[in-house]
Amino acid sequence: MWCSRVITLFPEMFPGPLGVSLTGQALRDGIWSLETVNVREYGIGLHKSVDAPPFGGGPGMIIRPDVLDPALRKARKNLTKAPLIVTSPRGHRLDQNRVKKLVAGPGVVLLCGRFEGIDQRLIDAYRIEEISLGDFILSSGEPAAIALLDACVRLLPNVMGKFESTLDESFENGLLEYPQYTRPQMWANRKVPGILLSGHHEKIKNWRLDQSKAITERRRPDLWSIYQRENS
Repeated sequence: MWCSRVITLFPEMFPGPLGVSLTGQALRDGIWSLETVNVREYGIGLHKSVDAPPFGGGPGMIIRPDVLDPALRKARKNLTKAPLIVTSPRGHRLDQNRVKKLVAGPGVVLLCGRFEGIDQRLIDAYRIEEISLGDFILSSGEPAAIALLDACVRLLPNVMGKFESTLDESFENGLLEYPQYTRPQMWANRKVPGILLSGHHEKIKNWRLDQSKAITERRRPDLWSIYQRENS
């Protein structure tokens, strides 16, 4: 079983969307597990405080390392070989290759940030990997953690109906996915490309590859440069 543990101030956010559809069914089938560790349980004092102002001044509050430390130790119990990750806008951008590596392991321990961030000493002490979903800011790390888990769980064996359905997806071959069409053949005066109705599988395959290349070159020149370099 692939195990996930989430350290969060808001355990009620889980499983959330992970509890429905393919990921939810896989959770009920025991293909993966999800546990949460409530940071508030390790808060300081009568009011269970978890944060403090930053040294050196500045806006917002920082989550205390002495609060997160016992929460981390609990989350890592019997899962010490799993990667320890915090979602952060300054982290390395998550990509499909990293997702595949996570899926190949025993699971993942995710730390969800809040406020202005987490004390750097904790990140350094545990060598926590910082991962970003992109160049934008969320109100907290929980939505990012849910997205990361969804990306992983769908690749676990027996989760997707057909494994082949993942092979032509965006990023699987270094390109963005080609356009898809279904019934009806004519909609709002727009036709399905004739090649897709031809029944000529080799021509369809080549057309889709050409479409993927064109879309990638236009929308993601960074990926296109890598693809050209690796396929020259």
